[in-house]
Amino acid sequence: MAKKVRVSELVQQFQLEVVAGADGLRRMIQTDDLNRPGLEVAGYFEYYPLERAQIFGKTELAFLETLTSAERLERMQRICTDETPCIIVTRGLDVPSELIEVAGEKNFPVLRSGLATTILQSRITNYLEKKLAPTATIHGVLVDVYGVGMLITGGSGIGKSETALELVKRGHRLVADDAVEIRQTADNLLYGSAPELIQHLLEIRGLGILNVMTLFGAGAVRTSKQITLVIKLENWQPEKQYDRLGLDEETTKLIEAEVPLVTVPVRPGRNLAVILEVAAMNFRLKRMGYNAALQFTNKLTEAIADEDYE
Repeated sequence: MAKKVRVSELVQQFQLEVVAGADGLRRMIQTDDLNRPGLEVAGYFEYYPLERAQIFGKTELAFLETLTSAERLERMQRICTDETPCIIVTRGLDVPSELIEVAGEKNFPVLRSGLATTILQSRITNYLEKKLAPTATIHGVLVDVYGVGMLITGGSGIGKSETALELVKRGHRLVADDAVEIRQTADNLLYGSAPELIQHLLEIRGLGILNVMTLFGAGAVRTSKQITLVIKLENWQPEKQYDRLGLDEETTKLIEAEVPLVTVPVRPGRNLAVILEVAAMNFRLKRMGYNAALQFTNKLTEAIADEDYE
């Protein structure tokens, strides 16, 4: 189901003044795009994005002053559709009487802010992006390891929380344990956070619920982090062929974005915290252009070629 934001939420968030159409505050906003209807005010409605919230700034209102009252009334009738969420007038400017008249007839919300147009537009866009972004909640642990947002997944009891605890002890930061809420931004980036109820908490079998911030301090936690690497923990399977060089680069899909995936087999004696630290450092090196596995393969190929030549 597509996410929606009520116009009343926008009023509350940005302390907007309701000039007219208070009965229409239940209207829904379904897109984070805003529109400054300059062309529409001039009379061109061929590509009018009526599903967007409309922003009237100094330019639009100044042009309206050049029109006759009848023309202003006609433009307002066409701009204030049943699908349009609202009109927001910026800079605390006076609202045309024709707009107030049409808004009263259609229960169309007309709002006003004292902020400059570009500032308000930027803030509302950022707010709507967060509220309307695709989200998902998955079972796993999210930690910040050397600046890498590492999502640890795997079956129940595999050791995700215990590994996260060891990473926190080693100076890294916990974002979420057990349930990770993921939000996808417009530019396909993924950000994870913890549900408010379990924020900063870690469940360790045998010990119970631990408050990481209380035990290790505020520097051991963070509220959200971009997810850049997924670690899948699985029980060691002797018959399975695991990648020993690191040349195979897998990805996994979270919501609609592809994220690099590393599968780590678990068996007694393996220090998972150290392995995941190295995975984070190796991931950063790859992003900076250094790939140890690829360099080794190239050197091996050169050595074999030299032997064949001799």
